[in-house]
Amino acid sequence: MRIGIVARLDMVETIELAEELIDFFISKNVEVALDTSLVNELGSFHERSADIKDMDVDIIVAIGGDGTILRTQKFVNGKKIPLFGINMGTVGFLTEIDPEDTLSAMEEVLAGNYFVERRTQLRVCHDGELPSALNEVVMMTRMPAKMLHIEISVDDEVVEELRADGLIVATPSGSTAYSMSAGGPIVDPRVEAFIIVPICPFKLAARPIVVSNQSKIKVKLLRKGKKAIAVIDGQFEEEINYMDEVIFKKSDTFAYFVRLTKDFYKRVREKLTEGGITS
Repeated sequence: MRIGIVARLDMVETIELAEELIDFFISKNVEVALDTSLVNELGSFHERSADIKDMDVDIIVAIGGDGTILRTQKFVNGKKIPLFGINMGTVGFLTEIDPEDTLSAMEEVLAGNYFVERRTQLRVCHDGELPSALNEVVMMTRMPAKMLHIEISVDDEVVEELRADGLIVATPSGSTAYSMSAGGPIVDPRVEAFIIVPICPFKLAARPIVVSNQSKIKVKLLRKGKKAIAVIDGQFEEEINYMDEVIFKKSDTFAYFVRLTKDFYKRVREKLTEGGITS
């Protein structure tokens, strides 16, 4: 088995855990490739350095939070390399284990006691194709306290026209992220759906909508002189102008995750009980 390792670089703990993992895999005679930025931080293992997008590995271990997972997925999108997340962030909903369980979990992975979960992504188009979204796309104004005037269509039928602080189009994976905080439902990742959630709409009847992931969702900016930005998974920004259309469809590519258990609802209870706040 070939293992790639990426890590959040702004925490000493993640760097230390990465070193521990490297030593563990080397002791098991496992071929290891390390993200170039991680090698630069470590100051060693230069012979194992590789850009994430060029890694030819069976699994990538991502040490960090959901942000680390999302950034890594952008580089490996379309390559079908599953990610194994070790939670060193706040909530870490996309991650699989906590740091104290790292070595025992890796023993299970090396023994083949895992399965690969496939997650749906959003294809996003605006004057051409943009990066896919694993969690969500958020449309908002560049200036705080300003509202957008938008039209939402599903399969060319106008569903809603409203003024709001913004709009979220999310996958089931993103249903436990910003979408949930904005009042959207939690959706089991096995459900073939997308979620449309207005952010603070100036309209009592405007509510979150769950639509088939076979649908084409179209969002049009109606207010002249107003610009918006579309933020994809918190990683990529695109400027949207008056009468521009942003189109969302199910992506042809998926995200893949190494899982040891199928306890989705247990994870929901554990991760969301304290809202990411620990003492």
